[in-house]
Amino acid sequence: MASNADNLASNLNLANFGKATELRQRIWFTIGALIVFRFLSFVPLPGIDPVALAAFNDRTAGGILDIFNVFSGGSLERMSLIALGVMPYITASIVVQMASALHPTLIALKKEGEAGRKKLNQYTRYGTVFLCAIQGYFVAGNAVAQGFAVTSDTMFYVVCIINLIGGTMFLLWLGEQITARGIGNGVSLIIMAGIVAQFPTFAANLFEGGRSGSISPVVIAALIAMIILVILVICFVERAQRRLLIQYPKRASAQGMMQADRSHLPLKLNTAGVIPPIFASSLLLLPLTVTQFAGNTLDTETTGGSIMQQVLQYLQHGQPLYMLFYAVLIIFFAFFYTAVVFNPEETSDNLKKNGGFIPGIRPGKRTEEYLDYVLTRITVVGAIYLALVCVIPEYMIAQTGVPIFLGGTSLLIVVNVTVDTITQIQSHLLAHQYGDLIKKAKLKGRLR
Repeated sequence: MASNADNLASNLNLANFGKATELRQRIWFTIGALIVFRFLSFVPLPGIDPVALAAFNDRTAGGILDIFNVFSGGSLERMSLIALGVMPYITASIVVQMASALHPTLIALKKEGEAGRKKLNQYTRYGTVFLCAIQGYFVAGNAVAQGFAVTSDTMFYVVCIINLIGGTMFLLWLGEQITARGIGNGVSLIIMAGIVAQFPTFAANLFEGGRSGSISPVVIAALIAMIILVILVICFVERAQRRLLIQYPKRASAQGMMQADRSHLPLKLNTAGVIPPIFASSLLLLPLTVTQFAGNTLDTETTGGSIMQQVLQYLQHGQPLYMLFYAVLIIFFAFFYTAVVFNPEETSDNLKKNGGFIPGIRPGKRTEEYLDYVLTRITVVGAIYLALVCVIPEYMIAQTGVPIFLGGTSLLIVVNVTVDTITQIQSHLLAHQYGDLIKKAKLKGRLR
């Protein structure tokens, strides 16, 4: 028999959506904020030569800059005010999150609750400004070295760094406004908007290649089928959980009867999220990007230069060695990051303090070992899933020669953010229906 929540969920339709005035306002605010983000991606940095910049982009295609360019919605390719996007914030938050799981001082700060969380967020913002300053300096230096900077004096460096810091911090403020006054997670929506913004160009180039005959219709159909299949797999696996039964001691109820409470501890199949593919791809493309920034000036006549050229050739996109290392690094970082974000000892201690236990498992050390055993088995499946989702698009690119900007990492981000946003919209609609039911119940009570 369906519960009241199930009945409410089945009644979610456009009519109910039209009555939710607050939800409509939140959605319109989110759309407006994302439009502002897209406009800013076309505002160029002062002192950049667009013709020389276009030549540099053609010369450095295929490096790690392409990954950052996807996440920034093409802002890095255009050298806009928000060229760095929110990636410095993502990097700083990952570093602070890892440090809060390893450093004793930050561990104690994390346990302080809301005050500790605000302090960690403050550290994350300081780290974001620091990373933006460093990356801004290298961006300005690269612009001067590659010749697409109009001037090379100190003032150009200062202006470039200040503008890039301001652009990134404005995006963080915009993301916080979306989270507070809009719908969904603001920073995640900004990243997703940057990825989705490149989809029309990709689709136009793909179908134009099919019309001109440069791309076979079979290849186009296979690419579309692959993207749909990967999206379906991501939707299924990202919502998959291993729910561990948690039982609490019997307590006296309002009727004077002893009743045992039960709950579940959900363990996600993919606890690490999209962090392993980002780390793995960045690490693999780092040597290629360094040589591209150096202008490909390696001396091939020397032994070291010849070896480096051979290594870079094997680590190109689509090469078997690249895909093998890519999969191995994804699996490694999946285990590493899962161990950072989930602490079985801390979870076991919290259950013991609250009187909870897993049926058949003694509280304390045995519970910790059991949680570690279950989490390890889950992470094996999650790591293999991440490796397949990320390697399959790379294999399709190698076989077809068609560049697919929607790689595994991009698809993971888009699908996860979309699912989370839809879930929040459903929660707002359910809350609106509950409010209507309470108002009707109060009105009937007054009439009686």
